[in-house]
Amino acid sequence: MSVAVAGSANIIAALLFILSLAGLSKHETSRGGLRYGAIGMGLALAATVWLVIDGADQVLPIVLMVGAIAVGAVIGLWRAKIVEMTGMPELIALLHSFVGLAAVLVGWNGHLEHGTFGSAALENIHSAEVAIGIFIGAVTFTGSIVANLKLSAKISSNPLMLPGKNLINVGSLVVFAVLTVFYVIDPSVPVLGALTVLALLLGWHLVASIGGGDMPVVVSMLNSYSGWAAAASGFLLSNDLLIVTGALVGSSGAYLSYIMCKAMNRSFISVIAGGFGIEAGPADDTDYGEHREITADGAADLLANAGSVIITPGYGMAVAQAQYSVAELTRKLREKGVTVRFGIHPVAGRLPGHMNVLLAEAKVPYDIVLEMDEINDDFPETTVVLVIGANDTVNPAAEDPGSPIAGMPVLTVWEAENVIVFKRSMASGYAGVQNPLFFRENTAMLFGDAKDRVDDILKAL
Repeated sequence: MSVAVAGSANIIAALLFILSLAGLSKHETSRGGLRYGAIGMGLALAATVWLVIDGADQVLPIVLMVGAIAVGAVIGLWRAKIVEMTGMPELIALLHSFVGLAAVLVGWNGHLEHGTFGSAALENIHSAEVAIGIFIGAVTFTGSIVANLKLSAKISSNPLMLPGKNLINVGSLVVFAVLTVFYVIDPSVPVLGALTVLALLLGWHLVASIGGGDMPVVVSMLNSYSGWAAAASGFLLSNDLLIVTGALVGSSGAYLSYIMCKAMNRSFISVIAGGFGIEAGPADDTDYGEHREITADGAADLLANAGSVIITPGYGMAVAQAQYSVAELTRKLREKGVTVRFGIHPVAGRLPGHMNVLLAEAKVPYDIVLEMDEINDDFPETTVVLVIGANDTVNPAAEDPGSPIAGMPVLTVWEAENVIVFKRSMASGYAGVQNPLFFRENTAMLFGDAKDRVDDILKAL
């Protein structure tokens, strides 16, 4: 009876997870999507607790499980309460590492179950599941740790360029296949240990080899990896819900990574293989001349007399927490009859959808927040473009075949009549590439904290 109830609960939870993904696909339905996901996860946890309580002969397993859930809930609520939106990308990368580590531990636990399947064929299948699950989990674990360190600026965002790095990646996969065969033939601790160490090193190398400009894709990719790691754990634990959930996360993350790679003109295989075949371009030492500066009063005059304004936000807006001031500026300008819209690059920020979330948080109307493909043709007819904390996503160097970001689709803001760039300094962006936009005749720099400068413009208006 308990198994039937738990099975029914898991089916309902799986359906709720599917509804959650559907809800998260649009701004207007995202809150409902989150609720579906939370209810589904709560139902899955309740079903698991029910099974353990019903089948446990001792109190200790129940106490340990309930205690773990309570500790996890407290930590989750605490982190959700204190995390800034600027810290969300590295937090998500860290959470992915937990999934990977869990998959590794489940795999090693599965190693202890050898000889309990009654037939050699089933035992061989189980051994393969153990090896594959540990490999995916270990790659996810160390890869996510490196992503967290890069996103939090604790290590350099530049790609690691080891000699023969492509050979290292391919060779690691070949060695993994060989170790898996040996483990299936003779499930021994030394072989499984070697496989685990190999996967940990490969995960570190894969993400370390990817440059800062591609980090939003990496976060999405690691999300996919964590899903497949969870699915592998589901096979080892004979948990259908974990298999379904892992497959949903893995496939949706892979598809999102593919979409983002297309938006950046990057090879999907290249990125997921740790920048396979991509070599660093030469440093840009071009002299672009002198930049021009503008004051907040001057920017206010331009905006007050503009017919149309497009705002292109980037990670700098998130760092300055300027979204509320930007939303107020938008409201003021629209009251004056100025047409204001937002142009969002697919990889603006450090996380897929980062800017959209910030603007939604500040109550900017959804209908004026447009994607790059929807707004790029409108820049030539635009009076003023405000580039607030963006850099790589508005860099004309993407049109230069010799640039490290060559071929990356960008917002063509330089085609507007006037461009005002909000930046703290003339430093290059996260990809480490100089931006010739800053030196164009129709571009003026407004230096300082983005929130302070927008507030100054609001006062002048």
